This record gives sequence, structure tokens and C-alpha cells, in this order.
Amino acid sequence: MQELLQYFFSGITTGSIYAVIAIGLSMLYSSTELINFSHGEFVMLGAMGIVTLWVHMSIPLPVAFFIAVAAVAGMGMLFERLALRTAKKAQPITLVIITVGASILIRGFAMILWGKDPFSVPTFSSHESIEIAGAALVPQSLFIVFAAFLLAGGIHLFFKKSLTGKAMVACAVNKKAAWLSGIPSEKMGVLAFIISTGTGAAAGIFIAPITMNSYDMGTMLGLKGFCAAMIGGLGSLWGAFAGGILLGVLEALGAGLISSGLKDAIAFILLLLILYISPGGIFSAKVTKRF
Repeated sequence: MQELLQYFFSGITTGSIYAVIAIGLSMLYSSTELINFSHGEFVMLGAMGIVTLWVHMSIPLPVAFFIAVAAVAGMGMLFERLALRTAKKAQPITLVIITVGASILIRGFAMILWGKDPFSVPTFSSHESIEIAGAALVPQSLFIVFAAFLLAGGIHLFFKKSLTGKAMVACAVNKKAAWLSGIPSEKMGVLAFIISTGTGAAAGIFIAPITMNSYDMGTMLGLKGFCAAMIGGLGSLWGAFAGGILLGVLEALGAGLISSGLKDAIAFILLLLILYISPGGIFSAKVTKRF
């Protein structure tokens, strides 16, 4: 029982990581209907940014957090303006291929800038692990769970309650009709990328203390986040949260009880199973449209 509880705690932590990444992907899809396969690299940039600013330059953590998120969000804005918007009347598959190419480019620049050696980051809290029924819960895990819940709730309220959020959703539903209604669709697209890449950077910062940070860490994280978003229902923020938690728990249980070699395979097996049973994910298409 103690081992099962420890696997569960580990799965919640890992699942929250996937959930934060999936929330950024779902948020961008909700407002632009674009799947950004370079999202994992923006997560990596957030983690490497906190390594540089906090660990190497000794900038206070809150200030380093703000600078890293703002810098990565700015890179997301440049990516949208220089790479995607210049592709006039491009088909969705063309834009997806551009994001894949951007992922390779960002990873290459990161390798040149930071090298191939991994970096470690100290935990945000000096408190000891919390012991529950013999299982240890790291305080950093609570930070990640809280961040995932806060991001999902905050973006949900932004879409539902603010005029800007509603305008972004309107652009995704019908860009031409939104433009005729006076909504600046291009600005909404830029804002969507800023928020999405900013949340990706925040995800990278929160997970930095519990993983080894390197130039290629974003590849698998991005794929797992995409799987979580698809499992929950692409476009659904709470679906992304639920999909991430479910994926993380099943991975931890599968790796602990069966074989650690199955950890990465479980994500894609679960994705295929969910899409076979419910192609819209855990949350149906109608629920997804309402977030």
C-alpha cells in the first residue's frame, strides 16, 4: 500500500507537469486552431532561463521568474510574427510543419548556447518532504499541482469572462466573421502565442527543480503534453488538466508495477485507446467548445 501511494504521488507530480504543458497547447488551439509542436521547446527555454538567471546569475527567484517568462513570451510573439504570419493563406498542415521546423531550430540554438551537459536547480522551498502513510511527498510537487490548477482556472476565467478572451475564441471559430465584427484577428493571434508560450515557460520553471535540465528536454515533454491534451480533449482546458493527471498516474503505476521500460509507451497506448473509444477525448467536442 505504501508503494502504491508513493507511485500515486509521483504520478500526480508528473501528471501536473504534463497538465501545465497541455494547458498551453489547448489554450493556443482554442484561440487559433493551431497545434504548436514547438511548445515543448518553449518549456525548455523557461527551465534553462531559470538556470541562467537564478542559479548562475543569482538573481532573486521572483525577479528571475518574471524575466524568464517575459523573455520566452516575447520569443513566442516573434515566432508568430516572423514565422507563421509570413506564411500567407497557408494550409493548417503547412503551419504545423513550420512549428516542427521551429522546434528543431530552437533546440539547435539551445545546444550552442547552453551545451549538452544537463543542469540542476535547487527546490523553491527548503521544507522537508511531507510523509503521508509512509510515502514521501516533495513540496515542489505541491508547487507544480498548484501551478497547473491556477493556470487552468485563470485561463478558463479569461476566456469566459473577459472581452479579450471571448474575442480570441471568436477568431478561432470564424476569423473572417470576427474581423467583420471589428475584432483585430491578427492581434488576437499574437496575444494567444504570448499567453501560450508564457505558460510553457512557467511550466519549465516549475519542473526545473525535479528534473535534469538540458537543451533537448522539451522534445519528450512536448509530446507527452500533446498526448495529455488529446486524451482530455484538444481545446478543453480542464480536459487538458484531467488528461495530464491521468497520464502521469498511469505512467507511474505502469513503470512501478510492470516495467520502467513501458513508461513512454504508456502515453501513446493510452492515447490510441482513448481516441478509439472517444475520438474527441475524455471531454466530448461539445464540452470542449465550452471549455
